Amino acid sequence: MTEPNLTELAKMIDHSLLHPTMSDAEVEAGCKLARDYNVATACVKPYSVRQARDIFAGTDVLACAVIAFPHGNSTTGIKVVEAEAAALAGAPEIDMVVNNGKVKSGAWDYVQREIDLINQVSVSAGAILKVIFENDYLTPAEIIRLCEICSAVNVAFVKTSTGYGFVKQANGHYSYQGATHEHLKLMRAHTAPQIQIKAAGGVRTLDDLLAVRALGVTRIGATATKAILNAAIQRGFPGSLPNPHLDGATSPAGY
Repeated sequence: MTEPNLTELAKMIDHSLLHPTMSDAEVEAGCKLARDYNVATACVKPYSVRQARDIFAGTDVLACAVIAFPHGNSTTGIKVVEAEAAALAGAPEIDMVVNNGKVKSGAWDYVQREIDLINQVSVSAGAILKVIFENDYLTPAEIIRLCEICSAVNVAFVKTSTGYGFVKQANGHYSYQGATHEHLKLMRAHTAPQIQIKAAGGVRTLDDLLAVRALGVTRIGATATKAILNAAIQRGFPGSLPNPHLDGATSPAGY
């Protein structure tokens, strides 16, 4: 695998602006950071799509809307309406969470029909669909079945996690693993070659990004965009970015 340049690294990133307490001013600042680092998208909640779109005007940075986020428990009809509305509002990319209760129930016809309907409405409205599995909740067999369904439906991406799929541990604390290498290898092996893989949850450094890229990942969800790309600049990756901020300020909370 050849060494990427800065633009290629930036275009692997969906900058996450999804923390539940983010203010409009914080979303604006995050979108401006995404614009200045020339990432692929900023992932925003549906009500922020127009705000993001306006900030990205004149650039090739896109707004990505999350649907039924973070738990995927809306009815299929609501998910369809939400996806179409977000696409028509100006989000060319949609990240939708599967209904994991139905996955755990083995209701595969329901799961496939829902993904298919949301993919159809997204594509018809000019958007692509990324399907979020939330792997921390799932067995390898369930992950494989979801990969097979997404391959049959021909979505654009399969995605590991929301970054908010907290699982209660034996000590009573809640945490998540997110995008593990084991799961990424499993997803790449069982998803059709034309479908891309997005890793979200725990990809926080340049070395993390390079490691998942080597496994076939083409997009990540991250809040540590600034730290990742500043590290790439400092490490001497070729190319340049439009207006990077090298002051070391921290990224907002999230993935």
